[in-house]
Amino acid sequence: MLYDAYQAQTDFLAPLRAWAGLTSAVFRDTCAGPGANYVLKTISAAAEVVSRAQLTHARPSYEIESVFVEGREVPVLDVVEDSTPFGDLLHFKKETNVEQPRVLIVAPMAGHFPTLLRHTAKTMLADHDVFITDWANARDVPLSAGRFGLDQYIAHTIRFFEKIGPGAHVVAVCQPCAALLATVAVMAQGNHPCQPRSMTLMAGPVDTRINPTAVNELATEHPIGWFEKNLITTVPGRYAGANRRVYPGFMQLTAFMSMNMARHVRAHVDLFDHIRKGEDEKAEANRKFYDEYFAVSDLPAEFYLETVQRVFQEFHLPRGLFEYQGQKVEPAAIRKTALLTVEGERDDICSVGQTLAAHDLCTSIKPMRKKHYVQPGVGHYGVFSGTRWHNQIYPIVRNVILANS
Repeated sequence: MLYDAYQAQTDFLAPLRAWAGLTSAVFRDTCAGPGANYVLKTISAAAEVVSRAQLTHARPSYEIESVFVEGREVPVLDVVEDSTPFGDLLHFKKETNVEQPRVLIVAPMAGHFPTLLRHTAKTMLADHDVFITDWANARDVPLSAGRFGLDQYIAHTIRFFEKIGPGAHVVAVCQPCAALLATVAVMAQGNHPCQPRSMTLMAGPVDTRINPTAVNELATEHPIGWFEKNLITTVPGRYAGANRRVYPGFMQLTAFMSMNMARHVRAHVDLFDHIRKGEDEKAEANRKFYDEYFAVSDLPAEFYLETVQRVFQEFHLPRGLFEYQGQKVEPAAIRKTALLTVEGERDDICSVGQTLAAHDLCTSIKPMRKKHYVQPGVGHYGVFSGTRWHNQIYPIVRNVILANS
């Protein structure tokens, strides 16, 4: 019923948004230029804000068409190297013969599409051969594809490592840090030939008992049954994943926005002002951010519930209780993989100390092959996107990869 109600509201408002979009386009064309009528510009700005205030479920483009490698611009192609119903191993393949370290970026499955990491990927592309876990929107995955929980997530990640081959490196951003640490531990326990040479964990919840945030407190306020009853719904019949149980992306986005609603309201007021004043660059930056932010992806119910219970409520990894396919996971088995952890000083989603906890679990990695870095002045998204990621954090990631290649 929850998803049906959301879909009904979306369908009901669609004509209004279409009308607003048309109105905005018409008045934008008629009021172009410095001498444009102020009233018409105001109408155009208001109509655009109304038309854009909606969620989408279409995966945006990574928008990575080229990158500079050793001073030369080379084209980049999105190549699917492996595919399952739940996600692809996407390769940002460059048309160059320069050999570079292979890096797998493990993207979050947390309500947005992996395209949220386009800046992370593009920055790394200059110096690395980059792959990414391009997770599917669960509402588009047929029920016949089966379940997708933490075990399946780990199995997919191992499969992608095998496809890339021995000697690769891995970077996890945000939510998958605990699952990636478990994945590398499983591979180490089995002496897997494709164990990564380095593992970078960025702003991810390894031990959420440390400096708990509002997100962590929400997870512990209710038993897991409450989450299943109130947040899990089924996909409507019109979609390929009909009747699959999911945690809808619109629920996750609503939760994140409610943590700082004033900021998002202010951003849309700013968009209105930028359009009305003809500040095109500022308006376009705002549009691009919310085009991505409002593109939501549903999570398989079992993956969401297992993550809430095992990572955020019962802290299985730091307590030594984490299991994969019925076998205990031992982070202390990791010996061949260097470790870098990165946190943001002002991160209100994954606070300082929660990712650092990986160092206490990986006791067999030599101290000289461990590094931790806290970036001053940034929140959660600043760890993997923006100027401080590009200029201050990325050089550290690059150096760790280079030192272990």
